[in-house]
Amino acid sequence: MADGLVLSIDGMGGDAGPQTVVEGVAIAARRWPQTRFLLHGDESELARCLDRHPALKAVVSVRAAERTISMEMKASQALRQGKGASLWNAVEAVKDDEAHAVVSAGNTGAFMAIAMFRLRTMAGVHRPALTAGIPNGRARMTVMLDVGATVEADAEQLVEFAIMGEAFYRALYGVERPMIGLLNVGAEDQKGHEEIRAAARLIRDRRIDMDFRGFVEGDDICKGAVDVVVTDGFTGNISLKSIEGAARLVGQFLREALTSGPLAQTGAALAYPALKKLRKRMDPSTNNGAVFLGLNGVVVKSHGGANADGFAAAIDVAVRLARSHYRDEIARNIARLGAGADQSAAEQRDAS
Repeated sequence: MADGLVLSIDGMGGDAGPQTVVEGVAIAARRWPQTRFLLHGDESELARCLDRHPALKAVVSVRAAERTISMEMKASQALRQGKGASLWNAVEAVKDDEAHAVVSAGNTGAFMAIAMFRLRTMAGVHRPALTAGIPNGRARMTVMLDVGATVEADAEQLVEFAIMGEAFYRALYGVERPMIGLLNVGAEDQKGHEEIRAAARLIRDRRIDMDFRGFVEGDDICKGAVDVVVTDGFTGNISLKSIEGAARLVGQFLREALTSGPLAQTGAALAYPALKKLRKRMDPSTNNGAVFLGLNGVVVKSHGGANADGFAAAIDVAVRLARSHYRDEIARNIARLGAGADQSAAEQRDAS
């Protein structure tokens, strides 16, 4: 049970509008009956949506917002003009300790900018990282970070991402010792650019307590060679979108093959239970809910095109993280990383 938990929801974000958001909240409310929701947006429009879900009125409070941040608005513009918008107010509720987490399907860049501006990064964290969950061949999930929040990352930031990713994976999936890998162009120690090699050295030299498996390659992501794949936002975003594009292409090829003629259609009918299971496993709604790690608050980004089940899945992520102590774990390990840097500097001074 999530006793006393309050979630702040951007009611106007996403491609489908508030109806999908409210339907997602209704699904989540049945899963987490002790959770309350602050729903930010156009008061009259949200009221109409809530009229279709009378049971929600006991657990949902509507907070009126003056405006909505469009999906096209630039992050810089959102910071200048976003105050009073549903997305801004949803983040503000976490800052003011009215809610334990915020969820939005709105503009990703604006969401990140506002969350960073209002919540700030945790002590010792230089830049936040955005996560993505990817199904793998071991019937588990691979978490990759960063997938777009920090385009360039130096060695120490990559180690911070590893620390955050480990705590996140443990909190969300219950794996006590998740395997961590650094994404590289090869598994050998001499491969890759200096920053990625330096990150591996930092993890080993400072004796950071994690199950570090060294370097992994692009094809290892979907194999499930490790649980957490660490990279910079530029590489991670390209990798993620390549995987998503390949999955859509395979789906298209499969549909074409199964509808190519009467015999193929008969085979598809016989294979329907297995195909249904495959479709469910590949459904993005099942794995929805990216997280901005490293901020002073739980910040969950739903896919803009998510349906009600998908938005509810993002709320599930927010609930699990808000109930966990993953941010405390991150803070402790980031402090150890800093202490290791101080010790290394002192040893170098003594040696000279």
